[in-house]
Amino acid sequence: MSDRARWRDLRRLTRGYRRWIAVAAGLSLLGSALALAQPLLAGRAVDAAAGGRMPWPVFVALAGLFGAQAAALALARYVQAHTGETMTRDLRRALTGHLLRVRLSVLDRLRTGDVIARACGDTTVVKTLVAQSLGTGLAGVIGLAAIVVLLAWLDPWLLALVAVLFGVAVGSLLMVVRRLRVASRTAQTAEGTLLADLERVLGGMRTVRACRAEPVESQRLRSSAGRAYRENLRMAGLIALSGPTNDLAVSGAFLAVLMVGATRVAAGETTLGRLVAFTLAMTYLSAPIYEIFQAVSAVQQGSGALHRINEVLALPVERDRPVGVVPVGGGEPPVLEFRGVWFGYDQARPVLCGISFAVPARGQVALVGPSGAGKSTIFALAERFYEPDHGQVLVRGRFLPYERHRAVVGLVEQDCPLLAGTLRENLLYGAGPTTDDEVTRVLAMTGLTAVVAALPHGLDTPVGERGGRLSGGQRQRVAIARCLLSRPAVILLDEPTAHLDPDGERALAAALREVAQVCALVVIAHRFSTVRSAERVLVVDGGVVSADGTHEELLRSSPYYRRLAAGVPAQRHRAFS
Repeated sequence: MSDRARWRDLRRLTRGYRRWIAVAAGLSLLGSALALAQPLLAGRAVDAAAGGRMPWPVFVALAGLFGAQAAALALARYVQAHTGETMTRDLRRALTGHLLRVRLSVLDRLRTGDVIARACGDTTVVKTLVAQSLGTGLAGVIGLAAIVVLLAWLDPWLLALVAVLFGVAVGSLLMVVRRLRVASRTAQTAEGTLLADLERVLGGMRTVRACRAEPVESQRLRSSAGRAYRENLRMAGLIALSGPTNDLAVSGAFLAVLMVGATRVAAGETTLGRLVAFTLAMTYLSAPIYEIFQAVSAVQQGSGALHRINEVLALPVERDRPVGVVPVGGGEPPVLEFRGVWFGYDQARPVLCGISFAVPARGQVALVGPSGAGKSTIFALAERFYEPDHGQVLVRGRFLPYERHRAVVGLVEQDCPLLAGTLRENLLYGAGPTTDDEVTRVLAMTGLTAVVAALPHGLDTPVGERGGRLSGGQRQRVAIARCLLSRPAVILLDEPTAHLDPDGERALAAALREVAQVCALVVIAHRFSTVRSAERVLVVDGGVVSADGTHEELLRSSPYYRRLAAGVPAQRHRAFS
């Protein structure tokens, strides 16, 4: 990342906050100006005391300067902290809002933990950049220039001596800063990898336990934690070098000024008061130099974090195309239609090869076929999680924006994911305004009435992380109920009876027959009850619809369908017989 790009990102980041950064810098400058007046008054006090007078007004003025300086610097720090927190909040809102619209084909390639690290950890680093560096860095530059002017006015010869000693220290700090930029970005990447590995393990903890893979995952996490430890320790070592370098420069310059200055006082080339004023002013050099170094260091660290954040903000998002009407034949257009759709997760290896079919506005359509035939991919395209490489996916003969399309097409996934929260929150998720009567009716349709009655707090019972407090069958019925409450025109169900017992399967089959009277159902099916109740069965194989008809028609007319039925395990043979 070039320096020009780094400063461009920094300017873009501070847009809208520069006024408050300037206020913080102004308050810091006021504190520096009040500090610069103190050596001059102290020098007068020393000269007056040497003449036998007690300068009480000077002491009162110094006390007032000390108090005003403390107030100005405290207010500057608060303004910086407020600006940093505000910017971090806005940056996180922009980042999370963007992530919610990123194409799923892009999100599939990312590690969730690393994305979380960028949204949380990297934004905190950027906050440090703003809260502790930008305003004080600018004030430090101006304050340093003012102190140098003051020192030149008090004694240019002593200033030349101080400049040599501080020049060596500044050169050393610049070497540290150059290495810090690389170390910071490497450390942030290592932190993201550790969080991604931890998220992977926690998300699949039952699989880890069942496979007795705790030692393997423990070693993986130990390795990631060790890598993050080493990179952070390397960065901490570089930062630690700055403190002693600055302290040594101040201490060395202080001793040199005292020895050379005493000689000049003894020779009558300057007064004791001016030497005291110079020495006191010189001690103020360390603060602006340290602020400048902190600002530059924060820019180096923050630029790496900001680059990682900008990588996320640059991810392509779902963008709606203009609504289009596609010519259809006479009569009511199908509620869902695939026209010559080609698609592949890797375009060199297509999963769907010119597939075409139409779903009427009422009734139930079953998709059957071997694993890997493309059934779940059809659902992903129907829900517009992905866009076809060629061809069209139409709703009621039209190409709709994402939100309107997904309002028409509902999806019940096979793994039935639930969100942490109450059962009511999960049922009404995305449903819009819904009456209690509607909820009661859908609970009865999906066989959840008794389940809700048995829960300690009814609909307000927490379901746990990913619905862990419910059984697999209960989660599936909740997912179906949630979809029904959103009132789509077509519902996609990915093997809805996979986790149901026979009683639940019969209840669901009856519910689906009722639902099919008012909307369209497309079901990935394997079981007898689902396939036999479908008005139409599509056999998907090799990315195409190889056969189309009712279950009985396909048994008579499709040799492939008969072979498919004959090749399934005995306990599932009823699905095709």
